[in-house]
Amino acid sequence: MTDRIRDFLRLRRPEGPCLVVDLDVVRENYNTFSRALPDSRVFYAVKANPEPEVLKLLAGLGSSFDCASVAEIDMALAAGATPDRISYGNTIKKERDVAAAFARGIRLFAVDCREEVEKIARAAPGAQVFARILCAGDGAEWPLSRKFGCEPALAVEVLEHAHRLGLEAIGVSFHVGSQQPNTEAWDGALKSAANIFRTLSERGIQLRMVNLGGGFPARYLKKVPLVKAYGRAISGALRKHFGNRLPETIIEPGRGMVGDAGVIKAEVVLISKKADEDDTRWVYLDIGKFGGLAETMDEAIRYPIRTERDGDDKAPCIIAGPTCDSADVLYEKHPYPLPVSLSIGDEVLIEGTGAYTQTYSAVAFNGFPPLKAYVI
Repeated sequence: MTDRIRDFLRLRRPEGPCLVVDLDVVRENYNTFSRALPDSRVFYAVKANPEPEVLKLLAGLGSSFDCASVAEIDMALAAGATPDRISYGNTIKKERDVAAAFARGIRLFAVDCREEVEKIARAAPGAQVFARILCAGDGAEWPLSRKFGCEPALAVEVLEHAHRLGLEAIGVSFHVGSQQPNTEAWDGALKSAANIFRTLSERGIQLRMVNLGGGFPARYLKKVPLVKAYGRAISGALRKHFGNRLPETIIEPGRGMVGDAGVIKAEVVLISKKADEDDTRWVYLDIGKFGGLAETMDEAIRYPIRTERDGDDKAPCIIAGPTCDSADVLYEKHPYPLPVSLSIGDEVLIEGTGAYTQTYSAVAFNGFPPLKAYVI
């Protein structure tokens, strides 16, 4: 919570749940990443928060952009990014979308299979491609599945296939899992990347780039390492596995760039019990999973929640959203401590919600409008 957000909510008193993002925090986070990894290009993950003001700020600071769709590419271009500062980082693309990106000047594409390489060879001849490899993501609070990436041995074949088809095979990418608290998580993936570099060099293909992905955490309830600690660990792992022949590197921070820049204002709609003898109250808010808090799924992300009654005694509560869907429960396995004095109509502030909230909110599930955002 920044003073700017606090003043905005006090003076504007916006109706209904809303997200407020402080651009000063985004600016400081960008500068922090630039200082921590000075030899890496920053490709902001647009999906984390694509608000035009956020993208325009980052474009002006010199950021590049990791985009998952043609629509996101257009957003980055509209914000002032040039095509050479944009990566089409989604490994799952329609061929006509590849062609549309190529027509807009995009030349950098992610792949993880031969079939995707063949699409790009047809729709974006001569483009640059990097192969995403599987990464376990152990320890991440929001681990990634096997949906994206391939085994390192297959990545060698994928990149060799790209080379044969006239594409420029330039490197390897991976993702260590979102909200990754382990600064050493990049070591194993970089070892695999270095092996791929050496194998392809022996076959006459010289790779030059490693996409280190995202995973840099925002602070929620637990303390997380500083960005400079990640920078030191990654720099050490690069030297360990690549020696003096260091590759070009890029990073794709999303949550780490905007997560702690946002706060959601919400309201208590109902407080109840399921039986008179229950010790645990149910607290229903006017926002839930379908209103933008999808990352509470399996209680993976536990956001800090503040109220004006935080000085009072607290007791465990189950927190749920307002919709008529039984899945719309935020915290039940591990009840959340909230003030005993909390009342219907009270305002609650959900911190660390600048990433993956507004774009996750449903358009009109149960008739509730999508989460409104204010960027200050």
